[in-house]
Amino acid sequence: MPPKRGRPIALKILILLSVPLVALAGLWGFAAGLTGNDGLRLLEIDSLVENLATPSEQVNIELQRERLLTVELYTGAPRQYDLVRQRAATDVAVARLAASIEEQGSLAPELKTQVNALTRELDGLRSLRGEVDGRTVTVVRAMGVYNRMVDAGFRMYDKLILVPELALYRQARAVTSLGEAKELMSRERALIVVVMAADRVDDEVRAMFAETVATRRLLFEQALSYLDGNLRRPYLQLEGSPRYKRFLEIEDVVQAQSIGTGLPASSASWPGVSAQLWGEIERNQVQSVAGLVDRVTPAASSILVKIAVAGVLGLVAVGVAIWVSLRFRRKLVRELAGLRDAATALAHAGLPQVVRRLQSNPRAVPESMPLEIRTLTTEVADIAHAFNSVQTTAIEAAAGQARLRHGVNQVFVNLARRNQSLLHRQLLQLDEMEKAAPDPETLEDLFRLDHLTTRMRRHAESLIILSGQAAGRGWRRSVPIVDVLRAAAAEVEEYARVEITLPPKLALTGGAVADVVHLLAELIENATLFSPPTTRVDVRAFRPDEGGGLAIEIEDRGLGLPQADLDELNARLRTAPEFDLAESDRLGLFVVSRLAGRHQITVTLGPSPYGGLTATVLLPSSVIADQLALSN
Repeated sequence: MPPKRGRPIALKILILLSVPLVALAGLWGFAAGLTGNDGLRLLEIDSLVENLATPSEQVNIELQRERLLTVELYTGAPRQYDLVRQRAATDVAVARLAASIEEQGSLAPELKTQVNALTRELDGLRSLRGEVDGRTVTVVRAMGVYNRMVDAGFRMYDKLILVPELALYRQARAVTSLGEAKELMSRERALIVVVMAADRVDDEVRAMFAETVATRRLLFEQALSYLDGNLRRPYLQLEGSPRYKRFLEIEDVVQAQSIGTGLPASSASWPGVSAQLWGEIERNQVQSVAGLVDRVTPAASSILVKIAVAGVLGLVAVGVAIWVSLRFRRKLVRELAGLRDAATALAHAGLPQVVRRLQSNPRAVPESMPLEIRTLTTEVADIAHAFNSVQTTAIEAAAGQARLRHGVNQVFVNLARRNQSLLHRQLLQLDEMEKAAPDPETLEDLFRLDHLTTRMRRHAESLIILSGQAAGRGWRRSVPIVDVLRAAAAEVEEYARVEITLPPKLALTGGAVADVVHLLAELIENATLFSPPTTRVDVRAFRPDEGGGLAIEIEDRGLGLPQADLDELNARLRTAPEFDLAESDRLGLFVVSRLAGRHQITVTLGPSPYGGLTATVLLPSSVIADQLALSN
C-alpha cells in the first residue's frame, strides 16, 4: 500500500521560514539600527572605565607625585624616604593597571595600540629610577621620561571617550583636556623647584617651561570654550581668582628670566602659590568628573530603556516565530531524520555487505534491502522510492561486475595454466637439448631460447596471481638469498646489465621463494626497461639497522619520476588494490602489490642519487630462514 501523500515539502519550508525571517528581520533590524550601536558602546564604557580609566588615572597621579619628589631629590632636599615610599605606591598602581588590562581582554585596535604604548613607557620606569639614583641622567631628561609616561596615559584617555551623544562627547573631551592642563601645571611646579634650587633659569629649563606654559594655557582656554554653564562656572571663578593671576605672573617671570640674573626676592612664595592653586584645580577636576557622570547616567538610562523596549518586542516576535516554526518543523524533521538514518545504514552497512558477498560468491543471488520509513510528505516518500531504485540498480551492477570479474579471472587462469604446462614441458625439453648440444653456438641459442621461455612462464604466472590464485611453482626447502637474486635476474631480458652485490649469508623459506623471485624479477625488469641500455642496474641486499628481516634495493639510472607519481605508486603498492583492466600498462605493479601483500613484504619506490629510481623491498623475518645459507 503506497504511503499517504501529505503537503508538499516546498510549502512547509515556505511556512517554516517566512514567519521567523520576516519578524526577526523587521523588528530586530529596527531595534539594532536605532539603539544597538549606542547600547554596545554604553555597555563597553562601564568595563573600560573600571579596567582602564580609573587605574590609569591613579597611575598618573602617582607618577606626578614621584616626578615632583624626584626633582626635589636633585635639588638636595632631604626627602629620600618619601621618594622610596612614593615609588612603592607607584609600583602598586602600575601593577593594578596591568592586572586590569589583562582582565579586560580584547580591545578595539586603536585603543589596544594606545594601551600597548602606555605599557611600553611604564616598562622603562625601573631603568629611569636606576639612572636617577646613580645621577647618570639630568633632572630635565628625567622629567621628560616621566612626561612621556603621563602623555601616553592621556592619549589612551582620548580613545576611551565613547559617549554616544555629541553634546556629552564635547563635555567629556573638554574635561579630559582640563585634566591634561592640570598635568602640565604639575610639570611647571616641578620646573619651578628646579629653578629655585639653581637660583637661575638656564636655556634648557626655559625652553621646556615655555613650551609647557603655552600648551597649558591653550588647553585650558579651549576646554573652557566647550564646557557649558554648570561645568564651566568653577573654572571661571578659578580663572578670576588672585592665586591664578599670581601664578600667571610667575609663569611670565620664569619665561622672561635671564640666565645670568638671579631670581627675584618674590620667588620664595612661588611654591606656596603653586601648591594652593594645585589644590583648587584638583577639587575642580573632581567636581567636573562627577558632574559629567551625573549627566551621562540619565542619557545612558534613556538609551538602555529604548534597548529594553526593542528587546521585549523582539522577544515577543521571536516567540511567535518559534511557535509557528516548531509546529510545522517537528513532523518534517522526524521524516527527514528517518530517511537520513535509513539511507546512512544502507550506504555504510547494507550495500557494502551485499557487494562483498557478491565478490566472494559471484553466483549468489543479489538481494535488495528497501528503505522502510514512515512518511506523510510527498517529496520524502519520492526520495525513499528513488533510493530503493538506486539501490536495486547498484546491486545489479555490482553483481554483473562481480560475474564479469570472475569470468575474466577464470579466463586468465585457464589460459595461464595451459601456457604454464606447455612452457614447463618446453623448459624440460630445452634442458635435455642443452645437455646434448654438439657445439657451443647451438648451446648458446638453446640458452637464449631457455631464457625466453622462462620469461614467458613468469608472464603466465602473473595472470594467475592477478586472478587471486597461487602460481604452480614452489620449494619445500630454504634457498640461499644469493640464488634468489640470481634467479630473479635470470628472468629478465637484459639480465647482462644486472649487477648483484654479494648479499648476507641468509636463506629464504621455501614457501616464499617463488613469489619473491617473481616480485624481484618484475622490479628488475622495470628498472631495465626505463633506463638507458648502456647503464647498469644494481641489486644489493643487506640487513636493516633496526628490526629483523632483509632489505633489497634495486637501483636504476633512468630519468626517474615526479614526486606526485611516486606517491601514487607507493600508495598502490601499500594497499594492493583490485586489478583494473583499464590500467593494464601498470600490470607489473599490480603483480608486485599482490605478492607483497601475500607475505607482508614492504615495497617502496624512491628517487635514486643517479637520477633514476630505487625500489626498496623489505622482507620480514617470517620469510627468512633461521640458519645461515651456505655459500655455493
